[in-house]
Amino acid sequence: MDKYKLVIRGEKPLAGDTYVSGGKNTSLAVIPAAVLCEEPCTIENLPDIEDVHVLHRILRALGAKVDFDTKLKRMVIDPRTVHTTTVPFHFAQQMRASYYFMGALLGRYGKADVGYPGGCDIGSRPIDQHIKGFEALGASINEYSGMLGLEGSPHGAIINFDMVTVGATINVMLAAVRAKGNTVLTNAAREPHIVDAANFLNSMGAKIKGAGTDTIRIRGVDKLHGGTYTVIPDQIETGTLMIAAAATRGDVAIHGTIPTHMEALTAKLLEMGVSVTSQDDVINVRIKRGHRPIRLSTQEYPGFPTDLQQPMSALLTRAGGHSEVNENIFDNRFKHLDEMRRMGAKVIISGRTAYIEGVPQLRGAPVTATDLRGGAALVIAGLMASGVTEVYNPEFIARGYERLEDKLSALGADIHRERVD
Repeated sequence: MDKYKLVIRGEKPLAGDTYVSGGKNTSLAVIPAAVLCEEPCTIENLPDIEDVHVLHRILRALGAKVDFDTKLKRMVIDPRTVHTTTVPFHFAQQMRASYYFMGALLGRYGKADVGYPGGCDIGSRPIDQHIKGFEALGASINEYSGMLGLEGSPHGAIINFDMVTVGATINVMLAAVRAKGNTVLTNAAREPHIVDAANFLNSMGAKIKGAGTDTIRIRGVDKLHGGTYTVIPDQIETGTLMIAAAATRGDVAIHGTIPTHMEALTAKLLEMGVSVTSQDDVINVRIKRGHRPIRLSTQEYPGFPTDLQQPMSALLTRAGGHSEVNENIFDNRFKHLDEMRRMGAKVIISGRTAYIEGVPQLRGAPVTATDLRGGAALVIAGLMASGVTEVYNPEFIARGYERLEDKLSALGADIHRERVD
């Protein structure tokens, strides 16, 4: 694939209507979960993003029959032809959510060999809580040559996570769905995509209660049937578009949203002086004046999401005064602010805290994305900046946003791709 960069000429207010794609995080859980079924599954409203394409390739490598229609946003998965329980290392290195095949394959076949997960470099993200959960369900764990091997017939257990973890909550839930007996997960994460993954499994015959609370109860079933399921809209894309509208002092209506999922971000934007209103599935964002500084701390849902910290901290570089951003989830999620310094941002980073002094203007400059959400933050910086900003390595952005530059362009942004030799 040809390398390209995003070229942005900033200081153009976004205005108009746009639509949110299907949820990335939901899709990354639901697609592997289809392996648990005995019949074909149809999953609708999938985003056309690179991470979904990687899962498509993994499913085919496992032997499943897969038809992904990117125009209809629909994937049909027939897991009956799966002939291996090994996800090769080179696939697993392409995305962190490949680890969901551990829980799905263990639950369906009692065996899984999956390469250690890769993904964005945003700090330490151990999988010890996943392993703790699998072992409690009766699996033996074997590490070898960059692979993690799991084997055993899952049985019900009471599992208390030592920390709130989205990935382990979903992964252990997948393994427990077809386990013998009852499983209880305590100190579970509560994110919307956990609820959506549970809803998908329940629609296929699983018996899961409590998803969205800190205690999830699962009664194991012998088999899951097929069916059709539509994933929820993307919470983080919704937030990114809201922040982009605020950053450009625009007036944007975002359709196809779930406003209750955005309450933490909405509260902070209102605190900054941004007008945010909603009706049904539409969120309207508008602002005509400058932004006020705020103090922000990331937390597990329903707190402020870590995935929106980077776009939000980019916005704060233009807020009038001193802002403080505390990153409580990951330990290496301020690289985008280092890049923004060459655009004129004034930032001091101390551990997991960024102290941001708002500046009257950012200047366009060449910057490099090093992770998914950091790349989106650099795009927002380019939309605010005077002159031309070039964002290199935008393939990170394509992992989680469906043609973000096209959506922004339709709202009036001057942004396009250019080939890099």
